[in-house]
Amino acid sequence: MVPRARHLAQVERLLPLSPVVAILGARQVGKTTLARQVAERFDGPSTRFDLEDPDDLARLAEAKLALAPLRGLVVIDEVQRRPELFPILRVLVDRPDPDARFLVLGSASPSLLRQGSESLAGRILFHHLDGFATDEVGAGALDVLWCRGGFPRAFLADTDGDSLAWRQAFIRTFLERDVPQLGFGVPAMTLERFWRMLAHYHAQTWNGAELARGLGVSGGAVRRYLDVLTGAFVVTQLLPWQENIARRQVRSPKVYVADSGLLHALLGIRSAHDLHGHPKVGASWEGFAIREVAIRLGAQASECFFWAAHTGGDLDLLIIRGARRLGFEIKRTSSPRVTRSMHAALDVLGLDRLDVIHAGEHSFPMGERIRAVPLARLAEEIVLTYLAARFTGEDRHRRRLAKITALEEG
Repeated sequence: MVPRARHLAQVERLLPLSPVVAILGARQVGKTTLARQVAERFDGPSTRFDLEDPDDLARLAEAKLALAPLRGLVVIDEVQRRPELFPILRVLVDRPDPDARFLVLGSASPSLLRQGSESLAGRILFHHLDGFATDEVGAGALDVLWCRGGFPRAFLADTDGDSLAWRQAFIRTFLERDVPQLGFGVPAMTLERFWRMLAHYHAQTWNGAELARGLGVSGGAVRRYLDVLTGAFVVTQLLPWQENIARRQVRSPKVYVADSGLLHALLGIRSAHDLHGHPKVGASWEGFAIREVAIRLGAQASECFFWAAHTGGDLDLLIIRGARRLGFEIKRTSSPRVTRSMHAALDVLGLDRLDVIHAGEHSFPMGERIRAVPLARLAEEIVLTYLAARFTGEDRHRRRLAKITALEEG
């Protein structure tokens, strides 16, 4: 089993801060395993309910009566099957001195569980669990991770063939069972066609009109399909950053299949050999690298953007936190070069620096505030480690407190 220490530490940090913590992520991404590890390390009793188990569903027929006496950690798995539990949890956690903490696991985003998340407003914290990343499996497994994706069973399969078979089965199960359980009456064949078409638009800006024409449906329908797949964590949208400048800027999001292994299964890519010769290899690499950079810097989805101007200039990834702006260009080459677009992004966006993430082995300066960084050594790079520490704002916060203390003492 691959240790997931980063996620385990983050969930354990959230539990004392909120009476309800939700671990959200795609199906089969490892939420149950992570919750078991949290329960094993929890200082007190723990109780688990799996809402896909008929026995546990029967135990929760009278949910308030079943949950009220419990103490310690209460884990409720696949909570999206019973969103009506959220108002009951609100009543339980609002009791004076509640003795239970609730850890709920779900395969749908808060937007798809809107009623539940609104019921627990101010009482719930969310943690997103995604697939394996290189800091968990090691940089030496980067190519395997890219080809197979981060779902544990896909990555750990004995052969590429076994991995592909699992991913294909996941796609079928997701479309035929999971989507209907979320309450969406989209025919599985229609959603599969849309998802496969979307895979061919991976890393491109959203063009709903073109997809609607290809499927023979309305623009509103394809937008709804996109929202369903995004809410179920199998598609991600990277929003455009808008500046008040003279240039006309792209306003549509970029769309990515969230997991590179699922992308390759949807495109019919069976092995690493097929991947390296496929027309979408560059787009696949871009999505994979963007995810790795965001994870390394601990960037939330709300802090990640891309930028593009119709008259020239673009940036694959812009991370904004407070006053800091970091830019990233993704180049699937071992010898990246500085481009006019990079200089335009530096000047227009006022970037602190721009890192070019490439497929080679060495880091080297490329110009003022521009540096080449290999993806395979992302976790080792001093510059990114330094930025990750500085990016939290802890140093700046300590300096501010020291200044205030000095003024008070002076």
